[in-house]
Amino acid sequence: MSMTTSTSRATFREQRLPAWQRVVVKIGSSLLTGPGGVSTRHALRIGHALAGLIDSGREVLIVSSGAVAAGRALLQARMPEAGALPARQALAAVGQTGVVALWQRFFDRPVAQVLLTHDDLRNRRRYLNARSTLRALLALGAVPIINENDTVSVDELKLGDNDTLAAHVAMVIGADLVVLLTDIDGLYDADPRRNPKARPLHRVARVTPAVRAMAGAAGSAVGTGGMATKLDAAARAADAGIPTAILNGTSARSIDAFARDRLVGTLVAGSRSRPGARKTWLKNAPLAAGRVCVDAGAARALAERGASLLPRGVVDVSGEFVRGDVVEIGVTGRGGVRAVARGVAQYGASEIRKLIGARSEEIGTRLGFTYGPEIVHRDDLALA
Repeated sequence: MSMTTSTSRATFREQRLPAWQRVVVKIGSSLLTGPGGVSTRHALRIGHALAGLIDSGREVLIVSSGAVAAGRALLQARMPEAGALPARQALAAVGQTGVVALWQRFFDRPVAQVLLTHDDLRNRRRYLNARSTLRALLALGAVPIINENDTVSVDELKLGDNDTLAAHVAMVIGADLVVLLTDIDGLYDADPRRNPKARPLHRVARVTPAVRAMAGAAGSAVGTGGMATKLDAAARAADAGIPTAILNGTSARSIDAFARDRLVGTLVAGSRSRPGARKTWLKNAPLAAGRVCVDAGAARALAERGASLLPRGVVDVSGEFVRGDVVEIGVTGRGGVRAVARGVAQYGASEIRKLIGARSEEIGTRLGFTYGPEIVHRDDLALA
């Protein structure tokens, strides 16, 4: 496994961070809330460190958790049951104001609340609009405070956790680095809370299944993610060429080091090459709830020749989606359906069902209209 470990002691040593000008920093709920709601216990040091970096000319975007926990404390309400989505959405709406107010205390410049949804990242036009807004805020000298829009999101269309959101934001804005602040020092080769011999992993060259197996479950009662979600987010950012640093936001040593461009924690390296912006979006945009299955010949044409997907190669369509959605393209084999690509559908699911096995010149006859000869154009396609 390609990574560096420390065998002499069970603490993380200080290392240099990759050079960066623009960073996305995610702060977990456990660092921002306490029994009485929003808390400055850990946020104070974090906020001052980020303010210093911004004053030095760096660009910082903050993905901030804590809205639901803050709202629960303000309303003195218990955490809703897992199925009580409206109550959780109400708590998020109440708590957001407290979270934004907390961050405004640390910056001698405006902060801006930005709430994103699954559809903002899946729909190309909305994705570009989000990017333009974030760029404009940075140009104006404001500090974007970003969260998923929990007040309107539904479970089946949620990104799920703010680690994933941070990776998406980094790709949207073209960040140089993602920083995930948590309540543990970094990634170990075993759970340090259960195994005193657990060794710190200072650098991970690639998030392999073996590395993922080292991650445990969520360690906080108020958060939605654990080390596993952080590795998933880091792998997503790495594919876009963006490294990720995982460090302890409760540690003065770790935060002070970050303010000096040093890391006391785990660095997950980014890939050496950055794909184009459109390919990055295609590979990471949330998928619509549907799939287009193709025959083996079409799968080979996509993978080996960079061809467009034509209706003749389609054998089945599952789920529902509309024109412009990002869908998975799969081929059926002995082990089930294997994903071969993903791309922007030129036609909706109901329309593609009418085109299965058709020649491209038959599209107009079968549908009464045409958006072009391809189901997915090669420029709108990325291999799995």
